[in-house]
Amino acid sequence: MSIKEISGGVTAAAGFMAAGVHAGVKKNADKKDMALIFCEGEAVCGGVFTQNKFAAAPVNWSRGVNAGGSARAIIVNSGNANACTGEQGAADAAKMAETAGAALGIPAGQVLVCSTGVIGVQMPMDVILSGIDACAAALSHDGAADAAQAIMTTDLCSKECAVQYEYQGKTITVGGMAKGSGMIHPNMATMLCFITTDLAIEPAALQQAVSEAADATFNMVTVDGDTSTNDTMLVLAGGAAANGPVQAGGEGYAEFLAALTLVAGRLAKLMAYDGEGATKLLECTVSGAADIKDARLAAKAVVGSSLVKAAFFGEDANWGRIICAAGYSGAQFDPANVNLTLQSAAGAIQLMANGGGLAFDEEVAAKILKEREIAILLDLGAGDAEAVAWGCDLSHEYVSINADYRS
Repeated sequence: MSIKEISGGVTAAAGFMAAGVHAGVKKNADKKDMALIFCEGEAVCGGVFTQNKFAAAPVNWSRGVNAGGSARAIIVNSGNANACTGEQGAADAAKMAETAGAALGIPAGQVLVCSTGVIGVQMPMDVILSGIDACAAALSHDGAADAAQAIMTTDLCSKECAVQYEYQGKTITVGGMAKGSGMIHPNMATMLCFITTDLAIEPAALQQAVSEAADATFNMVTVDGDTSTNDTMLVLAGGAAANGPVQAGGEGYAEFLAALTLVAGRLAKLMAYDGEGATKLLECTVSGAADIKDARLAAKAVVGSSLVKAAFFGEDANWGRIICAAGYSGAQFDPANVNLTLQSAAGAIQLMANGGGLAFDEEVAAKILKEREIAILLDLGAGDAEAVAWGCDLSHEYVSINADYRS
């Protein structure tokens, strides 16, 4: 199967419209703060949500909608998380769905709701409700970029991706957008991800694919080790491609999962690249693991280590920190079989072979570590499983951003 990347985001797939507006949740009038995604026909949905016990009100609402397996719209605001806001917060999330549903001519139970921003502050509902109407009025087949900008908080850049592939003689499109820069350590962070497709797929199959894709991508990215109250990944499948509906494990499922995982992976990588204060993108590939669980444990431990992150910020080839993180990750392997290489656009350098450190040229290592994107290649020598995790370095700027976030 050939998957090709195309330009676009959540409106790349047939049958979808989107909008992004400045409603007034954010003080800066130049920054959009509300987004709406709408499927023109019937659609099924799938989603995964934060594991934080303080799940935000919109997360609880959207979990309920997602359990029904169908939805046609997603309304999102940035600037306020509507988390830890009690009964009023729950009522506000429901009101957002009701208002969006009325504006779109669909039931409130077909509207997914998401919020991101400051925790513990009641929603400015007069602003939110007028913003919903403004979004509905601005819906467009060309609205993906505006929507992607509207969900940003501390993000420095918007995040979009779209791909196409052929199935049953039909062109299938999968497109998405995401936000996330800090408070990123999913078990599903303040990360939001919305993906659309024109594939016809059964609800159970879509839910399974979303969970599998999230485990391989968003649950393998970490910026700062913090899991937010609002993490959400939602996928809408509108079926405009008119293919025979895909079932879990049946014909067409593997192809869709591959396309969905590719889009999710691109977006996850962009989150790490845009990590708060980040100067380096770290991509750790663990190979030679006994199973996928061990590979994921080791890879995520490496990119999540504060000491590893600090070493890369300092452009210091302190490989002992990498090995240490792998050692406490919980992955099973024989240290005597481990190999380690660092690689970037400036070249590659092996630092460990068969569990022992190698003599290496510090000047060559320094050139490799000056690059913006650095690959950590860790071979555990214990099997054939492989996994990739993404992270970033830990800079002075990260502390500055988060020290005065509310101001």
